[in-house]
Formats: sequence, C-alpha cells, structure tokens
Amino acid sequence: MAKSSSLNVRVVEGRALPAKDVSGSSDPYCIVKVDDEVVARTATIWRSLSPFWGEEYTVHLPLDFHHLAFYVLDEDTVGHDDIIGKISLSREAITADPRGIDSWINLSHVDPDAEVQGEICLAVQMLEDVRGRCLRCHVLQARDLAPRDISGTSDPFARVFWGSQSLETSTIKKTRFPHWDEVLELREMPGPPSPLRVELWDWDMVGKNDFLGMEDAASPLAVLEELTSGDCRQELATKLVKLFLGQGLAGPFLDYLTRREVARTTDPNTLFRSNSLASKSMEQFLKLVGMPYLHEVLRPVINRVFEEKKYMELDPCKMDLGRTRRISFKGAPSEEHVREASLGLLTGYLEPIVDTIVGSVGRCPPAIRLAFKQLRQCVEERFPQAEHKDVKNLAISGFLFLRFFAPAILTPKLFDLRDQHADPQTRRSLLLLAKAVQSIGNLGQQLGQGKELWMAPLHPFLLQSISRVRDFLDQLVDVDGKEEPGGPARALVPPSVTVREGYLLKRKEEPAGLATRFAFKKRYFRLSGEMLSYSRSPECQTRSSLPVSHIRAVERVDEGAFQLPHVMQVVTQDGAGALHTTYLQCKNVNELNQWLSALRKASAPNPDKLAAWHPGAFRSAHWTCCHQAERSAAGCSRTHSAVTLGDWSDPLDPDAETQMVYRQLLLGRDRLRMKFLEDPTLDTTPEADTEKGSSATEGACPAALAHQREAAARLLEVLADLDQAHEEFQPQEQRKVAPGPLRP
Repeated sequence: MAKSSSLNVRVVEGRALPAKDVSGSSDPYCIVKVDDEVVARTATIWRSLSPFWGEEYTVHLPLDFHHLAFYVLDEDTVGHDDIIGKISLSREAITADPRGIDSWINLSHVDPDAEVQGEICLAVQMLEDVRGRCLRCHVLQARDLAPRDISGTSDPFARVFWGSQSLETSTIKKTRFPHWDEVLELREMPGPPSPLRVELWDWDMVGKNDFLGMEDAASPLAVLEELTSGDCRQELATKLVKLFLGQGLAGPFLDYLTRREVARTTDPNTLFRSNSLASKSMEQFLKLVGMPYLHEVLRPVINRVFEEKKYMELDPCKMDLGRTRRISFKGAPSEEHVREASLGLLTGYLEPIVDTIVGSVGRCPPAIRLAFKQLRQCVEERFPQAEHKDVKNLAISGFLFLRFFAPAILTPKLFDLRDQHADPQTRRSLLLLAKAVQSIGNLGQQLGQGKELWMAPLHPFLLQSISRVRDFLDQLVDVDGKEEPGGPARALVPPSVTVREGYLLKRKEEPAGLATRFAFKKRYFRLSGEMLSYSRSPECQTRSSLPVSHIRAVERVDEGAFQLPHVMQVVTQDGAGALHTTYLQCKNVNELNQWLSALRKASAPNPDKLAAWHPGAFRSAHWTCCHQAERSAAGCSRTHSAVTLGDWSDPLDPDAETQMVYRQLLLGRDRLRMKFLEDPTLDTTPEADTEKGSSATEGACPAALAHQREAAARLLEVLADLDQAHEEFQPQEQRKVAPGPLRP
C-alpha cells in the first residue's frame, strides 16, 4: 500500500500585498509547508506588491497529512523575514474536487506564537587527540517547544550535524520540555570547514517526523550573508566570486558555500531555491566564467529569431489568427494550422540549441566543469536515497539551464547577445523557447502538469532532449579534479594565438633631447600568451618583442606625465633583474581598457609581480607623480593585478572587489557589535550554558552565539587590520586625517 501520494502545486502570483519595507514596497517570496514542514520555496521578487512567481512543484504527501500551507513572507536584510500572510488547505479541501483548486485565495493573518517556537541549551567543545579533532556537543535540554501531536505535546529528539556527519539523541516521549543530558561526539572529516547545525524534531510512529526548529552556528561568511539581502547580496556575491577568482580560490569558495547550503537543506525540493549567497555566487560565477561559452551556444539561434521574426504561438488563448498571414496556409488559417506551424518553427529553433549544448562538453570552461563536479558530489552525499537519484543532476541543470541558458534566451540584451531589446512578437517567441529550455532543465519533473497543457505538442521533443541532457550532464562532470577551478591560468591565453593586435604609439624610457610628442612612434602590436611584439606595419618582417613572462606590471599613466591622454606602461624585468618601462598610447579610453585587460590577463601567472608603481614618469631628474629624485625609488601607488575573463569586457580587480566587501562590513559593523559583542544580556561562559537557552528559530543558543561572536570578532579584526593598513599606506601629509584602527 502506498505510504504517500503526489500533489502538483503551482504558485502563480500575488496581488495587493501590504508594504512591509520603509520604501513602501515588499520583497515577497512564498514557502510551501506540509504539516509545518517546509517542502518548497519560490524565488524572491524584489520590490513588488504584485509578484509573479510562476513556479511549479511536485509535493509528496504522506497519507496521514493534515494540511498544506502557503506562507508569503517579505525578505529582510537583518533579522527575521516579515510574515505577510498564509493560506491553509486541509486534506479534505484538497481532495474534495478531483480537478484541484485553481483560483485566487485571500491571505489570512499569521499568529507568530502559533509557529515554530522554543529554546535549546547546548555546551559545545572542540577537542584534539592523536586521531585529530573532535567536536563534543553536550545536548542538555529544551523548553517550550511547539506541540505537534493531537495530545498537545511532542516526542522531541535532537539531530546534530557537522560536515557530512550527523548523530541523534534519544526521543523523550510526550513532553514540550525534554531533558536529554547526552553527549554526542563527531570526528572532523577531510574537506572544507563546516558549521555546526542542530535540528529538533518531533518523532512520529507513523508518517514523517515533524520539524520543531533549527540552530545554525555562523561562520564569517554566514555573518556577512546575514548583513546583506536582495540586490546588495547579488553585488556581494559578484565581488566575492571575482575576488576569489583573481586569487585562484574560486573552487574552495564555491565548495564551501554549496556544502553549507546543502547541509542545512532537509528537503531536496527546496535545494538552491532561495537567493542565498551560495545560489547567487554560483550564478555569478557562471556569468563571469561562462559568458563566451554561452555566446557560442546561443548566439546563432538568437540571431535567427531576431532576424526571421516568425510568428509562433501554442497557447490558444494568445493566438492572433489575423497575424498569421506570414505563415502560408491553404485556405483560412485555423488554430490547428497555427499550432502545427508554430511547433515546426519552435523545434527548428530548439534542435540546434540542444544539439550545441549536448555537444559542447569539450568547450565548456574547465572551471565550470570542476565546480559542477564538486556540487554533484556534495549533493549525492547529502541525498543518497534512491528516490532522490535525480537531485544531483537537478542541482547542476538548475544552475546551467534555469539560471543561465533560459534567462539569456528570455532577455538576450542583458547577456550581451543582442544590442537591443526584442519587439513584442520576438519577445513572445523567446519566452516560448525559454519555457522549453526550462522544462528540459527541470528534467521533465513538471512535464504535463499544471496549467500550461498547451505545451503538450512539444513534449515528445522535450522528452527526447531530456534523455540527451542527462548524458550530457554525466559527461560534463567527468573531468580531472586535480585542477583548481576558477584560477587565472595561461590556458586562458594560448601561447601561439594572437589575442589582440593593432596600432599603438610607443615610447621607451626618457630619451634625451626629444620633445615629448616626437618621442612616441607609431608601431603595430600583436599580443599572444608568449610575446608582445611590434613592428612598423603588419606586413613588416622585422619585429621586436617583449616576452610576456618578463612583465611585472601593467598600469595606467597620469595624463600630466606626458601631457597626453590614454597612456599605459608595461614594466618588464630582464635577466639581470633590472626593470624597464615601455609607454604605450591608445586612441581612446575603450582601447586603453582593452589593452590593459589583455596584458594583465596574459601576464597573470607571472611570479614576482610588483607591489607598487609610479603612475607618473621619470622626467627632468624626478618622478612627476611623487617628485622623488631617484629613478629606482619605490613606487608610490599600489599595482593592480586585475585580469579578465572571456572577451576582455569584465575585469577582475581584487582591489575593487575587496573595497566593496570592506564597505559591506563597514555598513554592518555596528550591527555586528550590538548583536554579538556588546549585548550585556548575553553570556557564553560554561556556567551560563547550563542556565540559559536560546530560541530554536532566532539562533541565540549560547554555543551558537559563541561561534557567532567568534565569527563577528574575526570580521571586526579584519576591519581593524584593513583600517591600519589603509592608514599606514597614506602619504605622510594625509595620515593625520586617516581613520584610526577599529577594535572590537
């Protein structure tokens, strides 16, 4: 006999929601609960009181479930998200009509006291012995837990997670105030550090256990995530990805975030559904590293759609038979004629897209393949059950198809696939293509369900494509994991391939007796991964060259140095260790940026890069920037180790990325102090551990607070170090106005 049944749920849209933010708007998202257990979550729609989600889920319901609930919440930067309202449907209401429920339903008020509640008391200690480190978690007691049984009590037990390990306490029957006094010890396993998480559950003899609450100890990244949300979190994710890419550490960074996200996910239906730092970072990583790959896959078909402007429509409610004159019919056009013609056009566009994708394994950037390999391994370890066999593939296809390919098809201008936005007819065609690609990315999970049954004529093609995509995903992660994903490497600039060329004005270091303008000579430059060469013309056989491996810095030059704009300098080091500077003038600022990025990218792996440089020139026996009289004087400004990805359009500048992260920490500095370091009511001494508890929903248990305080203190120490470094680097005359170091 079946122990569960399936229910198709589609969260369509909301309207006339109340404003929860001071801006007069809200950032709504919806979660789906079965008997108080979260089983699905939509994306957040930012700054909208009439959000459109349009998301579908297949929910597995135990036969003894009581109700299905939909909560609409407003996502907030700090603190708990605001509950806007909820809808609760009983089992009887759901099963009353076999056709299901398809209508607008008013939200009802939510009483916070009726939701998850309670406190848990823990004592956590890290021990070391000859076998390594061991986390000792003493689960003492809990109180005021939510009643989950019809008797008005619960049968609570605690589950402790650390990395890939988990242990459980015994179950205390019929109480909301359990006393365990049990010690659980978990050994440290290889891999990136993981936070401690404690979950409370109500044990049920029949059906699924009921969730009572969760406690998650925070890492510095978790604290940083707590300080941001919405567009700010997306910007933070972009900067962090760029920062770690530039340092060759994108792999460990993404692996840590995804493992943390997977570890705290109890239901695979909600995996990576939220706009968490992990989801946003992986999404931005794809855009940064994979844009040329995306263009190669999609641009030919996108250009065809824009140029051919064919009318396509499968939805009979949206068909306009008056616009079908562009399609040749015998006799008057009918819905069936339009549907058949549209189906042919859609498959004609989709076939080359799918063919290109499944045949692109070798062209997908190795950094992306390695990141997906790590992601798949992590998800497979977390959900090894047979019923979750598709989760490991869905995690990858969710990012690649739903967050990368489908959005690019829907809005090609935002992904640099087109210069202009589409007209209404082309936009509709792109929407149909994006829906099809999204269905392929969902691996057919919601195929044939929901309201869009008019997509049924396309299902045979989609099912065939899904089978091919599964094989593609298996091949995609079949890659050597020894490489470090995301680090700058010479492979990005092939040694023998010319990556940039054109005329520039060249000048060597100060030639005596020549006026500034006459010192620059026009030369034709070529840049490859091995050499920066130049000659009088492209055809000239006599060429001079600078080995790329000798480059130690590539920087701009102040306009006042030569009274000329758009000048850069290439600093090289010869075999004897002497430094030489070549000055190059470009035609405009765009060309300057392109050459700067190309040269920095080509020289990114070089050792012994200069830490400082002179933005001026050594003329008339002194540097024009700092007026030092020695040519060999140390540079007065920091160098930039910025490199670029793809088509040189998106530089990775560690200085700029770090500055943004630093700014976010500054904005949240006071909140960190108030929440974790300066609250006199909080105590993390061992004695206090046995006297005070913490909310299972508010993250306030003494052990977790100790971890959060430690993380916050580390972040504040970083701020202090950065402030100190900033002060020390200022010129002497500016130090008196530099801010002093911050101390927690």
